[in-house]
Amino acid sequence: MIRLDETRLLACASELADLLAATVNGGASVGFLAPLSHAEALAWWEGRAADVAAGRLAVWAAYDRDRVLGTVSLAFPGKANSRHRAELVKLMVHPDARGRGLARGLLATAEDAAAAAGVTLLHLDTETGSPAERLYRSTGWTPIGAIPDYAADPGGVLRPTTIYYKRVPATAPTR
Repeated sequence: MIRLDETRLLACASELADLLAATVNGGASVGFLAPLSHAEALAWWEGRAADVAAGRLAVWAAYDRDRVLGTVSLAFPGKANSRHRAELVKLMVHPDARGRGLARGLLATAEDAAAAAGVTLLHLDTETGSPAERLYRSTGWTPIGAIPDYAADPGGVLRPTTIYYKRVPATAPTR
């Protein structure tokens, strides 16, 4: 897993766009509607560069040779009373790379980085009943409830979303 700075993010934005489009067009609910074009996905990833540069977003990519097969991000809130927490966002593994443990590895990377940054609380949301829920539950995330009709799946159908949190032991001072 490689943490992407602004330059590296922009350099691999096209590969990240391929990953995002394949994930959404494969049915995963990560905030976009299908069909998602490469151009739309590319614009979205390029739009993340400023947040990476400002330290509001940390992005990791998992590579197989020179191809991006997965990604995960941590979004850090800007409020003084929130520096102890972060949101886990956009955990994705390419559909043809699933079942290899990449999602677990990406998740562990983000959790370890959060702890190293002094973050002690992580949270996320995911579509209720999705395969992602099995991953989060099996890695110690705690569900706190579901919100009905919270987000549309890639096909545009409103689905419930479950909110999760996980406490992580800080290994460094809070950001």
